[in-house]
Amino acid sequence: MSAPGQPHVPVLLEEVVAALNPQGGDLIVDATFGAGGYTRRLLDAGATVHAFDRDPDAIRAARENPGKWPELASNPPRLVLHPRRFSEMVQGLGDAGIDKVDGVVMDIGVSSMQLDQAERGFSFGAEGPLDMRMSQEGGSAADFVNEADEGEIADVLYLYGEERQSRRVARAIVAARPLQTTADLARVVRKALGYNPAYKGQAAPKDPAIRSFQAIRIHVNGELDELDAGLGAAEVLLREGGRLAVVTFHSLEDRKVKHFLREASSARGATSRHLPQAVGAPAPFAKVAKAVRPGEAELAANPRARSATLRAAVRTDAPPRESDGSPSHRSAA
Repeated sequence: MSAPGQPHVPVLLEEVVAALNPQGGDLIVDATFGAGGYTRRLLDAGATVHAFDRDPDAIRAARENPGKWPELASNPPRLVLHPRRFSEMVQGLGDAGIDKVDGVVMDIGVSSMQLDQAERGFSFGAEGPLDMRMSQEGGSAADFVNEADEGEIADVLYLYGEERQSRRVARAIVAARPLQTTADLARVVRKALGYNPAYKGQAAPKDPAIRSFQAIRIHVNGELDELDAGLGAAEVLLREGGRLAVVTFHSLEDRKVKHFLREASSARGATSRHLPQAVGAPAPFAKVAKAVRPGEAELAANPRARSATLRAAVRTDAPPRESDGSPSHRSAA
């Protein structure tokens, strides 16, 4: 991510590249293409990249800029764009005749470009329509806040935004309907929580609207379902010695990745959570690296990196764990 109004800067770029260790001829999946910061470095290292993004704007921007992405037209192409969710990596690559890859990188959450476009409705910092849809399809944030009942709204705010006063905020949202813009929603949340940005000359406290916007965005886009499915897809696709690198930006995402790698790298956890544990079963991941966070220099240059965490691991030759495919969270269109 980058500072508002500035060119997109991929977070923990050097650390991600080091974790993937791309070599000439490697086949790597960039599961969250965005502006292509990771992809550019992987291509420059000689890898072929299959890039996924559910946001049609990201795919369109790359296709309309062949000067930046000459690899789209190379023979054979070294950059292949997939306008689909990263949860569909196995199917997308299967359609291209690929069943194994050397690396997968995932940069989870909303992108800088989405945040900085007021018309996309992701940010409370600039007024825009209350949208928040990454794929630009399906139900919007406005649909949710104006149509869901108070209890469902409260649950979403609590589960995905860790908002302790979720019932109070949900009650205020229902009372203020209809809400049409990001400014409408931010104003209601701030009033419900008694937010005062300038209290007795002290530094402004953290805007409480952040938690509600995060929660509604995650719900509208089914982001935690996507993360579960994407991690499972990476486990299926990576060949022995293949590398996984996942960058997250808040605790809900990071806990999921940490839990996934802990289970996937231990024999005790090497079965589906829906099935009895099989002690001694081979673990599909090994060499799980310690979590990496941005250093002071990167934080100074890119304030949006402050909450980023990188977790990485190396695939073993163990077969993928079984799963019954049951989602643990709401899936969105």
